[in-house]
Amino acid sequence: MPRIFSGIQPSGDLHIGNWLGAVQNWVALQARNECFFSIVDLHAITGQHDAATLERRTLDMAVGLLAAGVDPARSTFFVQSHVPEHAELMWLLTSVTPLGELERMTQFKDKSQKLESVPAGLFSYPILMAADILLYRAEQVPVGDDQLQHLELARVIARRWNAQFGGGTDVLPEPQSLLTPARRILGLDGQAKMSKSLGNTIGVLEGPEEVWQKLRPAMTDPARKTKRDPGNPDICNIYTLHKHFSPPETVVEVARKCRGAEWGCLDCKRVLADNLSAALAPIRERAASLRADEGAVRAVLAAGAERARAVARVTLAEVKARMGFLPAAGPAGR
Repeated sequence: MPRIFSGIQPSGDLHIGNWLGAVQNWVALQARNECFFSIVDLHAITGQHDAATLERRTLDMAVGLLAAGVDPARSTFFVQSHVPEHAELMWLLTSVTPLGELERMTQFKDKSQKLESVPAGLFSYPILMAADILLYRAEQVPVGDDQLQHLELARVIARRWNAQFGGGTDVLPEPQSLLTPARRILGLDGQAKMSKSLGNTIGVLEGPEEVWQKLRPAMTDPARKTKRDPGNPDICNIYTLHKHFSPPETVVEVARKCRGAEWGCLDCKRVLADNLSAALAPIRERAASLRADEGAVRAVLAAGAERARAVARVTLAEVKARMGFLPAAGPAGR
């Protein structure tokens, strides 16, 4: 089966942007691929982070992913920092990563402009992402549009390393993109990508009342000043979310009643809130069971890290051998 790697940062509770943009796809891919799914906590420290909450947020993300359908019996599911080979391979790959390629990364430019002091980790973030993928020699990587540039750099790094150390073979295969069906989910502000740091999300595990309180003030068509004003659902993010959470007949009804000013925006949001909460109810129930036994969740992550390390060690040993490192004596060097 094709091998796939994908990761998600531990932002805490899973939100519907994560679920629509990545996790639903992960769950489907498990059936026909060899999947490695990781909570990439090393990436989470490339900017400012709260050390007091990182462990909790990592566990919460694990609960959310397991409840959403990531199956440790069908995929290798683990925490990135539990596999130290990620960080070691990243350092080795810096030797073939062009400085100019890092400087042109759009995300680095955008984020660094907002900082007074730019951490080196933010600059080298794409090399760690490349190491995540190449460590498992993944053939495909499910990504949204915002990660395509980073994935292309991973291909450049693999190509340069193979040319210098591969001896005519592609020891590190160049990964191919696997574009997710929902490539970019806008937040409740209707402007930026859904992101917990921007406060424009709805959590997958939030209850019906919490969902409604977040949807009520969400941005809609700005032309609708009153309930009597006709709207354009094609430019309304609430209508886009209906397409993901409401039955097809409801989606048609929403568009008609918006254009004909038969519904106000609150009417439209109320229907979405009910459908969204109903769709996520099974995930909330599974998450409650998982939270009642966090020891079992930690055990799943430990088992996943052990399986991941079995693959990672082999790749790293070959990379180091081809780069000319002296093997360590004893069992660790074998």
